[in-house]
Amino acid sequence: MSLPEADTLIFFFINKGLQNKLTDLIMIFLTGRSYLLVIPFLVWFFLKGWKKTSLVLTLSLISLLLSDWASYNLKEVFERPRPCNVLEGVRLLVGCSSSHSMPSGHAVTSFAFVTPFLIFFRSRINYIFCVFAFLVGFSRVYVGVHYPSDVLVGILVGVMSATSVSGLYKKAYERFKEKPYTTVLFIFLLALSLFRIYYVTRGSLDLSPDEAHYWEWSRRLDWGYYSKGPMIAYLIYIGTSIFGDTVFGIRIMAVVFSILSSITLYSLGKSLYDEKVGLFSAILIQIIPLFSTFGMIFTIDSPLIFFWILSLYLFHLSTESTNPSIDKKGGWGGFDPSPLYWRLLGLSIGFGLLTKYTMAFFYVFALLYLLISKERRKFLLMKGPYIAFLVSLIVFSPVIIWNASHGWVALKHTAGQAHLYEGFKISLKSIFEFLGSQLGVITPLLFVLMIMSLWKLRREKEGSFLFLSSIPLIAFFLLKSIQAKVQANWALPGYITGIIAFSAFYGKGITSSGIAKKILIIAALVIALIVTSLAHYPSILNLPVKKDPTSRLLGWKEIGEEISKIYEKMSAEGPVFIFSDKYQVSSELAFYVRGHPITYCINLGRRMNQYDLWPGFYDLIHHDAIFVKMEDTEVPEKVEKAFSKIEKRLFTACSKNKKIRDYSIFLCYDFKGLKEEKPRSY
Repeated sequence: MSLPEADTLIFFFINKGLQNKLTDLIMIFLTGRSYLLVIPFLVWFFLKGWKKTSLVLTLSLISLLLSDWASYNLKEVFERPRPCNVLEGVRLLVGCSSSHSMPSGHAVTSFAFVTPFLIFFRSRINYIFCVFAFLVGFSRVYVGVHYPSDVLVGILVGVMSATSVSGLYKKAYERFKEKPYTTVLFIFLLALSLFRIYYVTRGSLDLSPDEAHYWEWSRRLDWGYYSKGPMIAYLIYIGTSIFGDTVFGIRIMAVVFSILSSITLYSLGKSLYDEKVGLFSAILIQIIPLFSTFGMIFTIDSPLIFFWILSLYLFHLSTESTNPSIDKKGGWGGFDPSPLYWRLLGLSIGFGLLTKYTMAFFYVFALLYLLISKERRKFLLMKGPYIAFLVSLIVFSPVIIWNASHGWVALKHTAGQAHLYEGFKISLKSIFEFLGSQLGVITPLLFVLMIMSLWKLRREKEGSFLFLSSIPLIAFFLLKSIQAKVQANWALPGYITGIIAFSAFYGKGITSSGIAKKILIIAALVIALIVTSLAHYPSILNLPVKKDPTSRLLGWKEIGEEISKIYEKMSAEGPVFIFSDKYQVSSELAFYVRGHPITYCINLGRRMNQYDLWPGFYDLIHHDAIFVKMEDTEVPEKVEKAFSKIEKRLFTACSKNKKIRDYSIFLCYDFKGLKEEKPRSY
């Protein structure tokens, strides 16, 4: 007898052989409302000691969440159907879910919750607690929705998760006695990263249009791209090479770079002030809405934050360690580290430039910082800064060469983004929009306190470092908003040292501050945390779609599934290609249509984008096509003339019973050819 056959035999013995009315009632209760039986156990443990019970309860809840996530992912790996869905004659006492069977989620969470109590409490009541957890798992077989092996694997997963969490706590507790700051940072980042991975794998947000477009870049690796350097494409390529062309494969890099950013910011804060400032800064950057977003959504700002912080740290080390009269036999043990720091700084700036051209502002900050003080001007007579500059240019040179061979499209695009072609004008609307956006992405109270901290610390040596790397950049974009619209994230690097300034001026002394000041600081942190939390779960606010910022990340999977059905049906009759008039739609369809087909973006008078630099569909004569436009609209005349026949379908993407957007789908037959039109703007 094989294991599956034995599993099925035992299943039917439990499901039908142990049948009686009393047991039916008990098992239905255990499988549906077992949480009610936990209360007496918790009361008993709290009477034994509320502090210890609170700690163990926290570990149990963490174990439960972690094991539930593991259970979900294992179900997707095993893909085992439930017995009630595939076996005949099952005695089903509850609803039969369509989700996979192995492992049993009830068994997983029950033992994950119970195990920490078994580890930390030595009492006979633990045996009863353990039996209770086993009966919950057993009930899932009895009511007909799981095999016995599902329960056994669930028990194993639950116990392993809880044992890992409990063991990690014990090690962290011992380490905390010697290294409290780094221990707190490690636990915080570990918990936050696990939550983010959970959110990415189980969240409802599709790839943003930018994420999908950068993924398209990663399928065609190059030295440069129309609007940005190649770093984002390389990083996505690494992630998807490991985890496949999935949302997780793309966004895992956001989680990684967010961790690296906090660790490096801790090091910078510690180097400028002390460990307390470093820890406060490393945690604060994770709860500010602007920065928290890029811990899960992977766009160019995620790696830019890291490379900016790393460059700040290396620049600080370079200027602090450089000393022409250093005693080679002492101090650094006979080794002058400054040449290494300057070279590493050049690499970091170069990588930042490969990520986003905003990194060029670092040159301005570094020059201002060295010029503004007589003591620091000596560095301009040393070779270190020039080596760093040269190294950064060497790293960035492939982008320069690529642009030179492509008509300097990136330069033209940047000029277009900066509205340089429009000339100088004053727009009060864009000024207030920019200020409002900064208050929104930082939160008002924290924004004000951050600016105040930078101003009050500006005369100190460390404070001038923070001030000059922040205020000039923010001021530049504020002035730029007088002329035209400035995006909310453009000034992002300027707030990084503002975080350290706030931590040094307000955060570090929060415990010794007066009651009014303490309330002010706590209020700023709580508001930022609340806004960040709501940004993760905007459904709590039940916002209209037009006012919900996450609506841009919804509806793409649905249109991808719809186009997949049409694409497969049309492909059975002959070759088919997919195109749109917006790069956002073309990129999302490339990702969400099954098989990840090559998609195209037709130019109907829009500005240039990356698709214009790739081969088009203009020579695909006699192919059929699927043309997708956003909103309910008619087919453009230019497209209509290019095909023998066109049929229109309207598709509405919804999320949680809310209409996200309409898509016009045009089924185009027999492509006759089309003259390629060059972009009119950049």
